[in-house]
Amino acid sequence: MEPPTAALFLLLLPLLLGSSTTACYSTIFSFGDSLADTGNLIRVPGHADCQAGRPPYGMTYFHSPTGRFSDGRLIVDYIAEAMGLPLLPPYLEAWRGGRLRKGVNFAVAGATAMDNEFFQEKGITTGSTNCSLRFQIRWFQQLLPSLCASPTDCEDMLQNTLFLMGEIGGNDYNFPLSQGRSLQETESFVPLVVDTISSGINKLIELGARALLVPGITPLGCNTVYLTTYRSDRAEDYDAIGCIRWLNEFSQYHNGHLHDEVRRLQALHPEAVIIYADYYGAMMNIFSDPERFGIEERFLACCGGGGPYNYNSSRPCGSEGQTVCDDTSTYLHWDGLHMTEATYRIVSVGLLQGPFAVPAIATTCPATRFSFTHPSSSTLSSAS
Repeated sequence: MEPPTAALFLLLLPLLLGSSTTACYSTIFSFGDSLADTGNLIRVPGHADCQAGRPPYGMTYFHSPTGRFSDGRLIVDYIAEAMGLPLLPPYLEAWRGGRLRKGVNFAVAGATAMDNEFFQEKGITTGSTNCSLRFQIRWFQQLLPSLCASPTDCEDMLQNTLFLMGEIGGNDYNFPLSQGRSLQETESFVPLVVDTISSGINKLIELGARALLVPGITPLGCNTVYLTTYRSDRAEDYDAIGCIRWLNEFSQYHNGHLHDEVRRLQALHPEAVIIYADYYGAMMNIFSDPERFGIEERFLACCGGGGPYNYNSSRPCGSEGQTVCDDTSTYLHWDGLHMTEATYRIVSVGLLQGPFAVPAIATTCPATRFSFTHPSSSTLSSAS
């Protein structure tokens, strides 16, 4: 059977992410960094005017900035939509009141898995927020009693909740690498980062979580920021696609450790479902053959300030002098560090249906199932 064309695949996506299906989970709680932040950073004092709070962020779907670091929806948004749930409100807005039983997002752009003190002791700057994974889980603990009428009610809710653990950990490496630290030093952080994520998972299971999605990090070597920073004339520094080889090997090193830890935790907690989300594989699937998904620009940022990849650290997206592409749906990268809504949408299908979540989210529903129209398996196959 011939694989569907990109146009047909995009037509199938609304069915794959069907909004009319019965919800698998009644609630979603999300933690993480800018890949998952739906508006917390812009509500942190002193950050109201950050990039994601200015146009053209949000231009595609929301038609105005929401604090999301993209032109539109993120993976967490697509997962919520697929389950028939509302988009998750950011915690720093949601705690003021409203109906939060359907879910809350605790992710903050720039957040690290490890606490700021670890980096400060090593002379690494992490910005002015202190919203590490442990800090975000503390927010959740503080909010939880207000969501339940009784301990039994809390237990029932948490057993029907999907917890999204990120993506988290990427900034634990982005900060040292961007400040000139060596690959060897940065690699030494990997076991510590994975242990921190593992501790967070254990804490949530202790509190009653029974379904958790744990993403790996994305292919850093295909990232426009790193392609600009580490631009090289040496062909051997790049893979066949054009990504920086050593950075992608580093991403795989982290992900290998994390995947092993997820398997260990699953054996330790048979009462819970712990899903490993292969963000690296899902992204590389697109990078390897972007045209199949209707993507025309593999590395060029849609929004940026010039340069070989339209990324300029002194003139980033959201600043004066930026340029913005005409059609965001044909670009993989949004601002050089984050992806477009179109990219996140394709990745979400691979997580909901598989093969880029193990097990696929749709197979973990306690009573109901998503109604999927299946594209050819070759469309969602892993990159070689």
